[in-house]
Amino acid sequence: MLEGFSVFLLVFLVLAAVGIFKAITTVPQGYEYTVERFGRYIKTLGPGLGIIVPFIDRIGSKMNMMEQVLEVPSQEVITRDNAMVQVDGVAFYQVLDAARASYEVNEIENAILNLTMTNIRTVMGSMDLDSLLSQRDEINHAILGVVDQATTPWGVKMTRIEIKDINPPRDLVDSMARQMKAERDKRAAILEAQGLREAAILKAEGEKQAIMLDAEGRREAAFRDAEARERAAEAEANATRMVSEAIAAGDVQAINYFVANNYIKALEGLAKSPNQKVLMLPVEAANVIGSIGGIAEIAREAFGDGDGGGDGGSRRTGTTVPRVKA
Repeated sequence: MLEGFSVFLLVFLVLAAVGIFKAITTVPQGYEYTVERFGRYIKTLGPGLGIIVPFIDRIGSKMNMMEQVLEVPSQEVITRDNAMVQVDGVAFYQVLDAARASYEVNEIENAILNLTMTNIRTVMGSMDLDSLLSQRDEINHAILGVVDQATTPWGVKMTRIEIKDINPPRDLVDSMARQMKAERDKRAAILEAQGLREAAILKAEGEKQAIMLDAEGRREAAFRDAEARERAAEAEANATRMVSEAIAAGDVQAINYFVANNYIKALEGLAKSPNQKVLMLPVEAANVIGSIGGIAEIAREAFGDGDGGGDGGSRRTGTTVPRVKA
């Protein structure tokens, strides 16, 4: 009896140890486990130490609750303008509800991958090639919105979907390069033409300003010249008036001064003529000397009258100066 009781106690202890071992479950951080009782979901165990009923409950699914990355393989997409391109990408998702992710969909990663690839073809196929290459952000947002809405019932949150590479065919790339070069050449020609136009405008404006300044200078010079001629004419008129008054007063020396002055000016003009090499004087030299003497006598009389009274004109220096006959 004692031996049978010992065996029973040993079996009981072994079963108790196995039961305790099966009842205690440790869930690592970032994971959640679903618990099933007779095949039916009853609860979810969070990170840490969990207790279940041994031999009745069991762990159903071990769900990774961290954000995960899913590579989207390359696939061919036909755009709206019938251009075929190779497209690949990457998707980021996170499980928010372990129970729904376990029991609402089978093979969740495969389901998300196929859903993403299908929507990539749908969204990118509705766009032309130029928009496809220049509007990646809009494409990413459109695909993300559609896929996230479709995966919400599965307890999954799509955090980001990115298109990595868009590879058009080689001949299409060459055509695009030629188009880009032609566009750049066009812009360069337009800029060059605009530069030449602005340069011509500035040059014409500068010439206009130069002409205006030159005309203004000529106008000012003409005004100054006219003013000088006016003053010279005024001085000549005053001189003629003074000589006329002296003649009217009976001063013969004024007549001599006037004639001699004009005579000398005429000789000066003949001497300065560029065509005159030999000057023929149809007059006697004594007349010229007499005219000069008359001018000198007028000067002596003027200075004499100013210094010694009215008898200054009768003083002589010992040299006889010929006079011009009235």
